[in-house]
Amino acid sequence: MSAKKYFSYIRVSTQRQGQYGTSLAEQQAAIERFATSWNLSIIKRFEERETAAKQGRPVFLEMLTELKMRRADGVIIRKIDRSARNLKDWADLGTLIDNGLEVHFASESLDLNSRGGRLSADIQAVVASDYIRNLREETKKGIYGRLKQGIFPFQAPIGYLDCGAAQPKKIDPVAGPLVRKAFELYATGRWSLRDLPDELSRSGLRSRTGKKVTTNGIFTILHNPFYMGLIKIQKTGDVFAGAHRPIVSKRLFDQVQNIFAGKNVPKFTIHNFTFRRMIRCAKCGNLLIGELQKQKVYYRCQRRGCTACCLKEETVNERLNEQLRKLELSTAKFEFYGQEAARLFHESQMESHGLREELILREKRIKERQNRLIDSYMDGVLDKDEYIGRESDLIAEEQELKERLNSFGQNWAEIPTNFEKFLELANSAYLSFNSAPADLKRDLVEIVTSNLTANEKSVSIKLKIRLNCSLRDQVSRVVAHVQTWLEPFRRS
Repeated sequence: MSAKKYFSYIRVSTQRQGQYGTSLAEQQAAIERFATSWNLSIIKRFEERETAAKQGRPVFLEMLTELKMRRADGVIIRKIDRSARNLKDWADLGTLIDNGLEVHFASESLDLNSRGGRLSADIQAVVASDYIRNLREETKKGIYGRLKQGIFPFQAPIGYLDCGAAQPKKIDPVAGPLVRKAFELYATGRWSLRDLPDELSRSGLRSRTGKKVTTNGIFTILHNPFYMGLIKIQKTGDVFAGAHRPIVSKRLFDQVQNIFAGKNVPKFTIHNFTFRRMIRCAKCGNLLIGELQKQKVYYRCQRRGCTACCLKEETVNERLNEQLRKLELSTAKFEFYGQEAARLFHESQMESHGLREELILREKRIKERQNRLIDSYMDGVLDKDEYIGRESDLIAEEQELKERLNSFGQNWAEIPTNFEKFLELANSAYLSFNSAPADLKRDLVEIVTSNLTANEKSVSIKLKIRLNCSLRDQVSRVVAHVQTWLEPFRRS
């Protein structure tokens, strides 16, 4: 009579446990001692690094398949919870036992062929399954508690760094600015998902493995609200306000989502004409189209039957220069603007304090609405989907309020200095315009003018900063445009 042959099966729950191998070695040693004591022959060893709570473990299924094919007389496992912590896998083992195969547990003296031994094993299997079920619930509670605190208890996405347990993620000083660049580039509408990976790779953005970020990776980044300060759990749809610093503003994030949805997508142009899509026909109101003829740029109305406009780019430049010369200030006006602006800045600062208090009050009201919403959900007035939808809206509204609050009081000390720079720039606007590249000229025209209208071969230009109103009104208008006016020159 030939000796019986057995498999051995050992398991740990995670890859990390398997790397150290202590538990696996102990399990295998216990099985070897058991086999030696009972004079059993082990012909094949199965080793797995998966939780027993999970069904469909590949190594476990492979072992069951070979046992069903009678390639061994049975299997030796250290303990019941090493084999199965879900009732489905335990039932599969029970089927093998019923079909005459032997299952031995090295650390537990159980006779699975007897009614009492089988009952004891069934009870232990149910206890192991309940342990996993309870552990899963407690883990969920812990994760949910962290999320309510604004802590993301999982691996940080690209652009952030892990700072340890119970700590908010920190912006990666290298990858963070590059993630923001990805949003800014895509928001222009001039970059596709196909082109962005190459551009960001050249700038130094890498995946967690140090490789080039793929198109799918960029898509995931641009859709992740974590970068604007929110934590969204995809599986449940729950949204939480994060305690981490956002990389992009809500406005920029929404702008990117609108482009994905096909909204507000800037139209592409073949030629980079200075005044493209800026001049309207006085007769029909259509935008004039730029075209290149004999190395000169002309702007024409392309509407059928309308031949009112044929405008040279030289004519537009000449007319703009005339208007920009009007912005030059005398010494007396320069001094008056500076004094009046300082007073208006002070008034605006006082007004901002009132607006800030109003926003703080609105933020408190949102908190109250969130509490009432939770009560309605707990009382069964709202179902889960409706609760999640309303909660997400409130959290997004709260995030927007926080961004507005953060903007109040910032850089107030710098504004008078910036305004002085503005006055100096206004005096030299004519020279600045003529020496600027095409893109900067476009920015200047958009900031300074509100309307360009063409009639036949002439153009009418309306300045946003009117010179025929009171000095106080002039200063008020100038103050409103200080930051936007300075931005193109900062980029130049």
